[in-house]
Amino acid sequence: MTKYDEHRNAKNAEVVHNASNSRFEISIDGQLSVLEYIFKNHRLFLTHTEVSPALESQGLGTKLAHAALEYARQNGLSVAAICPFVQEYVLSHPEYQSFVTASVA
Repeated sequence: MTKYDEHRNAKNAEVVHNASNSRFEISIDGQLSVLEYIFKNHRLFLTHTEVSPALESQGLGTKLAHAALEYARQNGLSVAAICPFVQEYVLSHPEYQSFVTASVA
């Protein structure tokens, strides 16, 4: 598979909410990228984003963050963005700032 093929696959990749493993995930050719969370007291704590090294810089982390935040919004959840990647994403997407904090308090 060429880099072009990987990029095309990444662009069309679907995010799956794997609630049993407390994460949002994208699988491309057996390589898993994830955004892990903890759910507690009607709050989603977004703790860690990890993208397969072969698929970095293709927007997968952004897709994962977007999916998690949309899930929270649609379900009326507040969010604690513990993961630095998600914190940066929220800073550049003001539409999420009303229900996202960077603290766990």
